[in-house]
Amino acid sequence: MGLAGVLLGLALLVWLAFRGWSVLLLAPAAALVAAVFAGEPLLAHWTQTFMGSAAQFLAQFFPLFLMGALFGKLMEDSGSVTAIAQWMTDRLGTRHAMLAVVLAGALVTYGGVSLFVAFFVLAPMAEALFRAAAIPRRLMPAALALGTSTFTMSALPGTPAIQNAIPMPFFGTTPFAAPGLGVIAAAIMLGFGLWWLERARAVADRRGEGFGDDGVAPTDAAADDPLVRERASTAQGFDPAEIHHSQATDAPPPILLAMLPLVVVIGVNLLMSFVILPRMDTAFLAEPRWGGTSLSAVGGVWSVAAALATAIVVLLLTSGRRLPAVRQSMDAGANASVLPAISVASLVGFGAVVAALPAFAVVRDWVLGIEGGPLVSLAIATNILSALTGSASGGLTIALDALGPTYMQLAAEHGIDPALMHRVAVIGAGTLDSLPHNGAVVTLLAVCGSTHAKSYIDIVMTGIVSALFALIVVITLGSLFGSF
Repeated sequence: MGLAGVLLGLALLVWLAFRGWSVLLLAPAAALVAAVFAGEPLLAHWTQTFMGSAAQFLAQFFPLFLMGALFGKLMEDSGSVTAIAQWMTDRLGTRHAMLAVVLAGALVTYGGVSLFVAFFVLAPMAEALFRAAAIPRRLMPAALALGTSTFTMSALPGTPAIQNAIPMPFFGTTPFAAPGLGVIAAAIMLGFGLWWLERARAVADRRGEGFGDDGVAPTDAAADDPLVRERASTAQGFDPAEIHHSQATDAPPPILLAMLPLVVVIGVNLLMSFVILPRMDTAFLAEPRWGGTSLSAVGGVWSVAAALATAIVVLLLTSGRRLPAVRQSMDAGANASVLPAISVASLVGFGAVVAALPAFAVVRDWVLGIEGGPLVSLAIATNILSALTGSASGGLTIALDALGPTYMQLAAEHGIDPALMHRVAVIGAGTLDSLPHNGAVVTLLAVCGSTHAKSYIDIVMTGIVSALFALIVVITLGSLFGSF
């Protein structure tokens, strides 16, 4: 009965979330359903297990949600993202329209701009390029997904994406875990994705298929769609409803000023991870007043938060005068972080309740008994949970909350570098999360004015198949040569 309750609770969560119900309601309800079937105390699980785990997630990662959403909104309203997109368009032109869209998305998201901000700003650029180059509109979502939601989210070392930050407290790693393997994985994702897009374009050319309809991609309507908002809230760290709650400049900055904050994010992240924090005396963290923790548990979050905060200051100093309403932009950015953070925390609370039930021992034993060793087991666990929740960050946190200490023990027994575990977990979470109910997929299709029927197969190839190939290569190389 206990296992049946877990499966029923998970089924209700997935089904109702896909129909647009709020995760804030579904996650505790699904957790209580699982607890009822297990004969466990309901109120104790709700207030102690569910809320305790959700609160711990917020305590660890809300600074990253806050800084990330604020930085993304300021980059949008200052015109910096638009300037980068225009510069990329001017340099590559319509001859390389798809490459321009992919690289523009990769540049801004690797520099710390929120995924959804990138969607809403880059979609008009992609539409103009694709129309001029007579490339079908249906390929727009796949091109944007490849640039914003694959290698810059899970593979490139140092990426400030929340998914790359989540394993750090569990494995004691930095944002630059397994950098060589990360670069190889990124090259595979990018190379395979571009090959598929060019192949799809060539097929469309032979058929005489042009851009298609002359309508405008409904980016404004997508931002105000309640269904898009509910699904998007668990996928990334930006609430689409805040897109319109500020004013954007009509005079974007020069390209060097536009790119400077992105360089600052990467540079400060690197300095904090390998120069500043290792030289600090952080023995005080072991005291009870600081939670009895250690630098390895908090250093990664500190590095990313400091990098984003520094970039925000630099952006305000260099381009702040271009912001029509600084307070409105900052308020919108801060507000945009709240719903995603609490939604993902609710998913984590659901996972904590499930992990605390006696029936979870069956699931744990099955996952750990998967042949191929800890790396394969970890990859499958993160894949499955991210697929079911439609959230890479939610699925990753649930998996590591429940099994993180066990995987650390297995890593020590098998001589596996925790940095390798980190990279496998992040790439694994960023593969099957892009199923049809994923919030980023739903938002992207709405922003591009397309549908699942027209565009989803190309998203699968660029966002899922490419990542699975990269994951297999990383596990193989990591098993043979260790982390590098």
